[in-house]
Amino acid sequence: MENPSLLPMLVLGFVLIATFLAIAFDWLDKTVAALLGAVTAVALAMVMGIYHGEKPYLTVHEFIHHDLGVIGVIVGTSIIVAIAADSGLFHFIAVRLVKTTRGRSALLHPAIMAATVGFVTFLTIAPGVLIMASLVLVITRALDDDPRPYIVTVAIGANSGALMTFASGIPTLMIGTSAGIPYVQFLVVSTPLALISAVVAFIVIRRFYAKALSANAEPAARAARVAEFDEWALVRDRTLFYRSAIILLGTIVGFALAQKLGVGLDYIAFAGATAALLFSGQSPEEAIRKVKWTIILFFVGLFILIGTVGETGLLEVLAEGIYGLSGDNMVLVLLLMVPFVFITAGIVDNIPVAATMIPVVQSMIEKGLAAEPLWWSLIAACNLGGNPTPVGSIAAVIALHALEKERGISIGWGEYLKVGGTVTLFQIILVLVYMNLYRIFDLFPPL
Repeated sequence: MENPSLLPMLVLGFVLIATFLAIAFDWLDKTVAALLGAVTAVALAMVMGIYHGEKPYLTVHEFIHHDLGVIGVIVGTSIIVAIAADSGLFHFIAVRLVKTTRGRSALLHPAIMAATVGFVTFLTIAPGVLIMASLVLVITRALDDDPRPYIVTVAIGANSGALMTFASGIPTLMIGTSAGIPYVQFLVVSTPLALISAVVAFIVIRRFYAKALSANAEPAARAARVAEFDEWALVRDRTLFYRSAIILLGTIVGFALAQKLGVGLDYIAFAGATAALLFSGQSPEEAIRKVKWTIILFFVGLFILIGTVGETGLLEVLAEGIYGLSGDNMVLVLLLMVPFVFITAGIVDNIPVAATMIPVVQSMIEKGLAAEPLWWSLIAACNLGGNPTPVGSIAAVIALHALEKERGISIGWGEYLKVGGTVTLFQIILVLVYMNLYRIFDLFPPL
């Protein structure tokens, strides 16, 4: 952008910061904050003449157009997950997994971590955490265990699960779409990192909650209680159960094959959703009603706000600042960018941070920096950056809210920061080492 004007950058930058502060400190519902920020930004942009073309306002539609694929995947998978959850499929899988541990805490805790990563991998973060948080509260009540370590495991482990595949997490989906990363490349780059980061988080959580994770009853008594769990309790119709399993599996395979088929992930998601609506025997209106429409509106507002701020040249200036401090030294670029994203994601929420950093990274790539280390580092930092605080990611918000609502137990900022902050410190080091090793040994698949 040539000769960007300082005033629009300052004014729209203030709107962006004010919106992020409203989200971070819960001054407004985050959807309302994003929409208010978008409406304000568009009005100011029109007055200041920031948009260009014969019909300047149509620039706003372009901001949404670029990310329609992200919204399509969220809507389609939400419908599939809602129908599959109603069939009892996820409850069945989770209970079967827990029963294999026979209630032994040495196995139950890693099983909860593994199940959380698995559910988030294939169901995305919100439904995966909802299922696991509910299951954890039922299990810990039945076994008379302290639910805090298990809920924290779900909240933090979910962010590792969001790294597993293209569609596992919202920041992953946003960045992967913008970067044009093929689905199968995630199996090469981010899936190993996701598993290692989950192990790191598990070790830290287990050390912090060593006493709480001690069994409160004899192994035989715990095994007997777990054996009473009925995995078929929520399965009302076994035909629907098996249909849901097939449709979910088919959608997952479709995601992996989408690029070879020449279609987007949103098409696969909508095809799976259509099949689920056709063959579930449920009311389509009820299934569609369960889509998180507030999240969709949040994204629309966020995309418009970030796009408008980008038109002022502010994000390009930020990219130039990072580039100016580090030059073309990728090690320094990552040393600056990764901790910055981790910290801001933990304070604000990793989704708006991802949306803000995407054009910044694009600008740095245009200056000649290698694309692969930047995109993959951003994916890792945005997802894992949700770990240090109770508001850093949707996983923590959902899990801690369920604990307080169902059991009346509140995990304060102090306790969560000790655990999540320690996990984050180790994961920052992990991401920096991992990405530099991939870069040095030329392991990144070319984009």
